[in-house]
This record gives sequence, structure tokens and C-alpha cells, in this order.
Amino acid sequence: MNKEQLHQIRADFPILTEKIYNKDLIYFDNGATSQKPRCVVEKIEQGYYRYNANIHRGVHYLSQKATEEHEAARTTVAEFLHAGKREEIIFTRGTTEAINLVAFSFGEAFCKAGDEIVISVLEHHSNIVPWQMLCERKDLKLQVIPMNENGELDLEVYKSLLNDRTRIVSVAHLSNVLGTVNPVKEMIRLAHEKDIPVLIDGAQAVPHIPVDVEDLDVDFYVFSAHKIYGPTGIGVLYGKDIWLNKMPPYQGGGEMIQTVTFEKTTYNVLPFKFEAGTPDYIGSTGLAEALRYVQNIGLENIAAHEHELLSYGTERLLEIEGMRIIGTANEKSSVISFLVGKIHPYDIGMLLDKLGIAVRTGHHCAQPLMDSLKIPGTVRASFAFYNTKEEIDLFVTALKRVVAMLS
Repeated sequence: MNKEQLHQIRADFPILTEKIYNKDLIYFDNGATSQKPRCVVEKIEQGYYRYNANIHRGVHYLSQKATEEHEAARTTVAEFLHAGKREEIIFTRGTTEAINLVAFSFGEAFCKAGDEIVISVLEHHSNIVPWQMLCERKDLKLQVIPMNENGELDLEVYKSLLNDRTRIVSVAHLSNVLGTVNPVKEMIRLAHEKDIPVLIDGAQAVPHIPVDVEDLDVDFYVFSAHKIYGPTGIGVLYGKDIWLNKMPPYQGGGEMIQTVTFEKTTYNVLPFKFEAGTPDYIGSTGLAEALRYVQNIGLENIAAHEHELLSYGTERLLEIEGMRIIGTANEKSSVISFLVGKIHPYDIGMLLDKLGIAVRTGHHCAQPLMDSLKIPGTVRASFAFYNTKEEIDLFVTALKRVVAMLS
């Protein structure tokens, strides 16, 4: 991206002109949530102001219009992910609910005592705890893929963990802590050689790199709208219909039924079987608008720009005495986690905030990963396509000042 394109993009995000403690905002916490372009907020506003009505049930115009917009959003998501069938797109409250849905429903249908679930040491708590709960409920064993010193998964150990007791593999596409881009296509291929399905947590990947679920041949793929410039409270589960059709509903209520009597309930077809109750039919249109916005810029362009930011940011940070970059994988995207000497990450984050710079500090919802690294947490700078090298320069200057104060 050239400076003019970047200027135009930044103009779409009003929050980037905000002052924090009288300082220009530098937002480097995109791994936690992204900022929203005007078009997304305007789409949400339009929905509430012009055609707000409950969907799928009304014969009146507003209900029909809201239904059309919601289902068009489902089609947009399917096309964005290159899914073969729009019915394979399930709307959820976010990545966390999508993983819980699969853990519960897949577990009910396919898991029995003594079976095993494979995850990795890199996982967010959202891709650990639901599987632990399933293991406790069904007496299963949780197996964990370790990593090397660079933060890359050990594929030889992974291969050894796959056996006739393995029921599912669930791993992150991109680590929210280290930025490691996992070789998920190869991992899926290896699992499929033993007829083991795979879930990929794409929460961190979808905003930064192109995703093609059919090319990956992935069984389940999940992500959240708020990480890709869309609204909070809505996410996506892509699932192959051969699995979803065999899985029981996750929740009961309206919309997910075909018939209800006091003796028996029959369930709706996909995708509605997994969408009990009134869905976030406004949020879905906001998500679709965000995806269109990203597609107009081009994920290839986004990935190239963010790779420049990652390389430049890493180079600049290494100027600081005592700097330790946590996670140095060959395939990496958009995230730099670091420590400086013996300074606590929280102290760095607090002082940077006073200078108008938003970073994340702590364990980043990945306590087992921190335990494996034998550290309490890190400072994390995570980039988006609206960030600039000039912001990185200001960040490094501020960080040097903070380190000098705390040393």
C-alpha cells in the first residue's frame, strides 16, 4: 500500500483520530479486537432504522427485508471462505461459542470413554476449556502438541499423537500470542489420512491472510466478526454438512425446530438446526459489510502491508537493550510479543497507555502457553492494515522512554 491508499483507509476509521490523554491514539491491540470502518457502523444503523423486524417468521415487508439481508450475509460469508454450500455457514455469538458448539455436539455424537482429543500448546483458552469440559463429561483424554523454541508446532510429535482413539483435532490457524502461522493444510492432510476430522480456530487468521476452506479441506472453521472489522457478538462456524447433519443441536428453542409436540420435537434443516432463538440479524449484515470492505482492499494487499509492519517493527524493537522477542517462527503474521529485561509487562503497558499507545499485556488467554515458556506474560503489539511505520517509530521512541523510566 502506498501512503495515499493508507491515508484513505485510515480516514474510514474515525477512532484513529481520537486523542488519548491528549496524545494521538496508536492502536496496537488489534489481536484483541479491531476498529470499525464507517461503512460497517452505517450498515448496522441502517438495519435498525430502516428494516428492523424479527426474521424468518413474518409475512410483512420489514420481516421479509430483514430476512433477505440476513441470508444475503450468510451467502457473503460462504463466498468469503470459499465454502461450497451456504447451508454450511452457522452464525454464532463468536469463535468461543462456535468451538463450544462443536465440542458439545460432536462430542455427544462421536465420542466415548477412552477416546482422545488433540489440541496444541499454542491455543487460546477458548480452544482448550470446551475440550476439557468434554473430556470430563465423557471420560476422554486431552493430548497436546508441543512446540519448538521458535514457537512452531512439532509435527513429528503431532503425527505420533494421531491414532485410532483420536476423535478430533482442534488447533489455531494463527497464534494470538506468538503470531505463528501453523501449517494447518498439512496438519489436516495428516489427520485425514487416519479419517480424523479437524477444527481450525481462525479468529486471528481471517483478518490477515486469505482462507479457502475447500482448499484446506477443513471439517470445521471458526472465527469472530469483531476481529475482522465487524461488530461484536457475532461469529461464524463453517462445518462440512456431512458432519453437521450427524450432530445433535447445541441449544433448543425457536427456529431450530420443524415440529414440536409434548411427546417429541423434530429438528430443522441446516443451518437453522444450530441457530436457536432470534439471531443477530443486524450483526450479520455488519459482518458481511466488513468482509466486503476487506475484499475491496484485498487480503493479499493486507497481508503484504502487515508483513512489512511485522518486519519493520521487529527490527526497530531489537534496538532496545534487553529486548526479548517471544515467538520467532519462520511463518509469522501481525503479532509481536516481547519482554524487556526484568520489567513487568503490566508496567510497560500502563505507561505506554499514558502516551496514547494501546498494547495488550498479560497472558493473552493462553496461560498454558505462558507456563510452557516459563514467563508470567508478555507485552503484545498486534497490527492491522490501518497501522503505519510512522506509528511504529513513535511506539519504539515511547517504549525506549518507558524502559528508561522503569530500569
